[in-house]
Amino acid sequence: MKRLFLLLLLITSINSFAQIAKLERVEPMSWWVGMHNPKLQLLVHGNQIATNEVQLSYPGITLVKVNKVENPNYLFLDLEIAADTKPGKFAINFMQKGKKNATYSYELQTRDQAAGRVQGVTSKDLVYLLMPDRFSNGDASNDVVKGLQETKLNRDSMYFRHGGDIQGVINHLDYLKELGVTTVWMTPEIENDMANASYHGYAATDNYKIDPRYGTNALYKSYVAQVHAKGLKVIKDIVHNHIGTGHYTFKDMPMKDWLNQWPVYTQTNYRDQPVMDIHASAGDRKQMLDGWFVPSMPDLNQRNPYVQNYLTQNHIWWIEYAGIDGLRLDTYPYNDAAYMADWAQKLQAEFPYLSIFGETLVNSVASQAYFTGGNVVNRGLDTHLPGITDAVIKDAIYEALNGKMGWTDGVNRLYATLAQDFLYKDATKNLVFMDNHDMSRFYSMVNEDFNKYKTGMAILLTMRGIPQIYYGTEILMKNYSNPDGLVRSDFSGGWKGDKANKFIASGRTEKENAAFNYISKLANYRKTSAALSTGKLMQFIPQDGLYVYFRYTDDNSKTIMVIVNTEDKAKSLKTARFAERMEKASSATNIITGEKLNNLTNIAIPPSTSLVLELN
Repeated sequence: MKRLFLLLLLITSINSFAQIAKLERVEPMSWWVGMHNPKLQLLVHGNQIATNEVQLSYPGITLVKVNKVENPNYLFLDLEIAADTKPGKFAINFMQKGKKNATYSYELQTRDQAAGRVQGVTSKDLVYLLMPDRFSNGDASNDVVKGLQETKLNRDSMYFRHGGDIQGVINHLDYLKELGVTTVWMTPEIENDMANASYHGYAATDNYKIDPRYGTNALYKSYVAQVHAKGLKVIKDIVHNHIGTGHYTFKDMPMKDWLNQWPVYTQTNYRDQPVMDIHASAGDRKQMLDGWFVPSMPDLNQRNPYVQNYLTQNHIWWIEYAGIDGLRLDTYPYNDAAYMADWAQKLQAEFPYLSIFGETLVNSVASQAYFTGGNVVNRGLDTHLPGITDAVIKDAIYEALNGKMGWTDGVNRLYATLAQDFLYKDATKNLVFMDNHDMSRFYSMVNEDFNKYKTGMAILLTMRGIPQIYYGTEILMKNYSNPDGLVRSDFSGGWKGDKANKFIASGRTEKENAAFNYISKLANYRKTSAALSTGKLMQFIPQDGLYVYFRYTDDNSKTIMVIVNTEDKAKSLKTARFAERMEKASSATNIITGEKLNNLTNIAIPPSTSLVLELN
């Protein structure tokens, strides 16, 4: 059945794309002078384009090689751009028998070196992850776009488009700033012209085009500029591993090995272990890396140098075009390691301050460290990946909140997990989170216990690393990820006619306001606290259900004490064992309540509560 499915899929795809223009596209469609890497490879797609001769003439531009591949509808042009090349336009002519058959006007632009562009995302930031289709509809005119496969809007279904867009995010930047957010991360905004469930964005059909239901390339560039004008930053979500079956390079493949092909449809085993296991089966490793994620997401062959150039240049293009501050790399362990290391070095050479973190939903600190830069776990290869999505810390926080204290259970799991930070080159570059679009929402995972919710948020916002919250966490949105659509609900108030507007205090319930205010208070305090944003971490072995850790500056001028009571009864904490960190502190201020504690010898901790104290 799967063999028949794939065969039919390929036949349908080829037939649906049989007629293309004589010059259908050139990618990247423009470039810049003054790039670190002088080499540029243009992908040219057009009907029998390989039957043409290529001519171009521009001072400083050398056409090094014209690459013909298996499919005559493609050419790959290797250009070299001299360091002194001036910005401007030049014609790329495609000639047949001495006559011009097609032409493309190519533009080289000046790089935008303005201050504040590509500034990077660090432990000083708080990242807000949202799905643009489900956040806010700012422009109803693009809800349904003619010519795309999904032909209707249906907010009553979790699988169809709901109409949210980039303008909707722009409209609520002040809301995010009030919450204390410093960085906005949207799930992929590029075109996903798929027949079903295209809203999530992870099945790209055009890597150089914003999905028209979200807006335009120009609007996206404006969005980044407006985010920066608010003093905020932007993370772009990108996918190396796969594309969608609607992508033109799937419908009309440049060459057979553009994708990882199998005799019959073969799905990845979703296991990270074969990638790192010295005892692993080569077959298991190949299935993990080369198997398809799902039938609608063809797996790109990243060992193919044309694929490598296509992806790397696309990501460089978006960063330079829009001024993006950081990248989140989807399904990182499924990618070819050698290519990803080369990719990271090339991007960092062009954008030294760019932040990068890879999605690694694995189950141990060692497994996470295996994918980070520095070759710190004897991998034999430096990935040059600064940070990862720290799922192991997430799981440990849940165990601290929901588990019973034991030698390795309950809050001791969190303590032991942090004790393994020595495995990372720099754990402060890891993204710390409690949930996202692929997993059950945090409030549901703590059984809607508001005390546990506050404790989890307190840990998240005082932990080492870069904290991230998922849209709606601040207003207690809930549900379990079975299926994923249940945790991707609309943000109430983002659409005209919504019964309640959760973007404003008057539209929220008392408990929702309490949640919003709790996060806002701590997040905004965190912005000005060097101890929390860039300070060191010292933790103490949990005792009697109490876990205590400190964040402090190098010069010890600022110290934050965090006390977590994981049990459902009040505790009295004797502080003598923390003298090395508390030093001569005579009092403390509760960051949330503003209450001052004048006696630090014994600190009363209510049941299932966390205290965040600034030591005076």
